[in-house]
Amino acid sequence: MISLVSGLARGSAVVGAVFLIVALLKHLIVAVGLLVAIIKLAIIVVFIAVLVMIALAIYRDRQKRKSEL
Repeated sequence: MISLVSGLARGSAVVGAVFLIVALLKHLIVAVGLLVAIIKLAIIVVFIAVLVMIALAIYRDRQKRKSEL
């Protein structure tokens, strides 16, 4: 009887550890996904900022050429 209880305790400890690992992996996957989404958003913002800076440089150059003529 004691060996049966001991065996069940070991088995439930292994199952509990597996469930804990699965839960932690789920949270890790969500955290990595959130981090990747933030990085993607930052890349998009930087790209838009570069495009705006290029457009402003072109606009200023055209204004400078108009004032020189």
